Amino acid sequence: MVPVSRLRHWFALGAIVAVLVVAGTYFYARHRLQNALKEVPGRMGIEIQQSAQGFTVSKSEEGHTIFKIQASKAVQYKQGGLAELHDVQITVYGRDSSRFDQVYGSDFEYDPQRGTATAKGQVQIDLEANPAGLNSPDQTAPQELKNPIHLVTSNLVFNKDGDASTREKVTFSIPQATGSAVGVSYLAKTSTLTLLSDVQVEVKGPDAATLAAERATITKTPRTITFIQPRIRRAGQFLQAAEGTLFLRPDNALEHMLARGDVRVRTQGKQPAEVQAAQLDLILVPPDTLLRTATFSGGVHLEGGGPEPMEGQAGTAVVNFSGKNILNSVRAGQNVRLIEHQKSAAGANAAQDVEIQASAMDFRVAGGRRLDLVQTPGAGKIMIRPTGGAAAGQDTEVTAARLEARFTPLGQLASVHGAPEARIVNHNPGQPDGVSTSDALEATFTPGHAMESIVQQGNVTYSDGQRKAWGEHARYTLADQMLTLTGSPRVSDGGMTTTARTMRLNRSTGDAVAEGEVKTTYSDLKPEPNGALLASGSPIHVTAQGMTAHRSPAVALYTGAVRLWQDANVVEAPSIEFDRDHRSVLAQGSASHAVSTVLVETSKQGKVTPVNVSSARLAYADAERRAHFQGNVIARGADYTLTARQMDVYLQARGISDSQAVANAGKIDRVVAEGDVSVTQPARKATGDRLIYTSADEKFVLTGGPPSIFDAERGKITGVSLTFYEHDDRVQVEGSATSPSVTETRVAR
Repeated sequence: MVPVSRLRHWFALGAIVAVLVVAGTYFYARHRLQNALKEVPGRMGIEIQQSAQGFTVSKSEEGHTIFKIQASKAVQYKQGGLAELHDVQITVYGRDSSRFDQVYGSDFEYDPQRGTATAKGQVQIDLEANPAGLNSPDQTAPQELKNPIHLVTSNLVFNKDGDASTREKVTFSIPQATGSAVGVSYLAKTSTLTLLSDVQVEVKGPDAATLAAERATITKTPRTITFIQPRIRRAGQFLQAAEGTLFLRPDNALEHMLARGDVRVRTQGKQPAEVQAAQLDLILVPPDTLLRTATFSGGVHLEGGGPEPMEGQAGTAVVNFSGKNILNSVRAGQNVRLIEHQKSAAGANAAQDVEIQASAMDFRVAGGRRLDLVQTPGAGKIMIRPTGGAAAGQDTEVTAARLEARFTPLGQLASVHGAPEARIVNHNPGQPDGVSTSDALEATFTPGHAMESIVQQGNVTYSDGQRKAWGEHARYTLADQMLTLTGSPRVSDGGMTTTARTMRLNRSTGDAVAEGEVKTTYSDLKPEPNGALLASGSPIHVTAQGMTAHRSPAVALYTGAVRLWQDANVVEAPSIEFDRDHRSVLAQGSASHAVSTVLVETSKQGKVTPVNVSSARLAYADAERRAHFQGNVIARGADYTLTARQMDVYLQARGISDSQAVANAGKIDRVVAEGDVSVTQPARKATGDRLIYTSADEKFVLTGGPPSIFDAERGKITGVSLTFYEHDDRVQVEGSATSPSVTETRVAR
């Protein structure tokens, strides 16, 4: 928008050139001089043969002198009938005495046979309005001459048809400008004046500039001035077109200007720019020829250089002015596009192109120079693209029913507001589109760099394939492509639903992070007959303080007072990693909180009792039906406590029927414990290095150490292998090869 803000300089220049230089100068000069010379022979008398010294010829109508010719000498020759006038001064008052135009020349020649009058040598013309002459006596000169328009030419020829021409150079000047052209032609029948070639105008003062044109034509009906190939230059600025036309009012005040054919406006400096269009139409307000509007049409294209190049396209652009040619606003229409090529901010991966699209845009300009606000009266779109192409990252598309973009005092894009029906779409190679909608959005930019973040408010929804999310507030940061949801956020992904105080979704990797009062439910689960702990079709529930979920594989890490359960099977730990696809659990304890797991076992009488296991770590995979506990393992059953450094608990398959599935869910089949094994029952305690427990016959087999069992009544028993049972008092002791005896001891309870 830089060049648009400076157009007022071009328009002011055009007004000066058109009205003061070209139109006034030649219409008055040619018309008054031609009429004056045609009157000379009749006033003098064609039979005069000798010289006449000091005479005056004038023409009057209705009491007003129209013009007066004064010469120091007049000579008429018999041969050819030519008349010569010397030291001529012609004063033109006009029919109502409102003019005081003066023509000076040393020699004029009149040919009555051809009907031509020719100024021999140089002719000077001063054009001056005299409004006071309307109420003053006839031939009263102005009290003071105020900035007359001065014209100098030579060899000016008038014919009997009223046509005039010269091939010589014409110069003209006013206080604001000077100029010249080569050759002049005037056709009286059509009242058309043409500056034949090499039109040059130089404007003075603060807005110093030059105008050059190949040709210029002035018509009386309509009152127009047309330049062919006009080119205007001023400090750091340039305007050109194939043709430029000035339209004048009856009082010669400029009404509007029209440039057509490859119109170009260029500016130089720190932020060079160029505007191109097929046509430019300027509407002005008389009498000061102040600009009202400038309309670019026929395909408008803007190119801005500098550190952050900018491009713009539109079918039309209407520029509005206020005051003394101060740019106020711009309305662009017909598929408007505005592109800003932004540098990468500190820490960003790549630079970005930001493009705003709409059927129409309104631009507000502050101080006549700086772009302040851009609004779309209808739906608008913003495209953010990495300059490195698809390999550099994802494209982001922002749309809304209306968009409003604000700019910094340096003209850099600062923020964009969109409402209602706000929508953000991320196109990431190889991944589903990420789409979020809301009532409103606010996008902020790092001044002079790329988009920083987008904030969405009200009824926020998000989806990227199967995953969907909801909340009242969302913030999307482009640097890490993270969408943060607050206001009762909820995420659903392939049968997994999570709520929390805050949800963060990475639009690039698909990862999700939940924080604060996390609650997850895994539903739509198919029963796994060969599974155990997490194999039923019942929902799996998880509560925690935090969660990180990965898109592929579908793994979620829960932290902070985690509790995972399905039916009666429960795992609690400071940290649990859950693999939804494989129904596996990896739980990790801490120094202050162990992993707690609830399993079940069934007695021979069919009684189901819980078994609580605590440990430093748990690894479980449903396909193996094995729970591996490590670190200070403690298992508490109905009638025993088992401790060890590590323990593998093998579970029974859940089965096919619903009743069998419920009965077998998390049911212990056998236990293998190793390292500092200890079994404590109400009346005895056994220790060893390795223990195998089978739930079906409630049997413990203890080896290594060597194993030993202590009974308060019978004392201590030691052997290579000890076998005892959960609900009776039998103990089987096996010796080594050197001691093969087996001892059975019954202990009364």
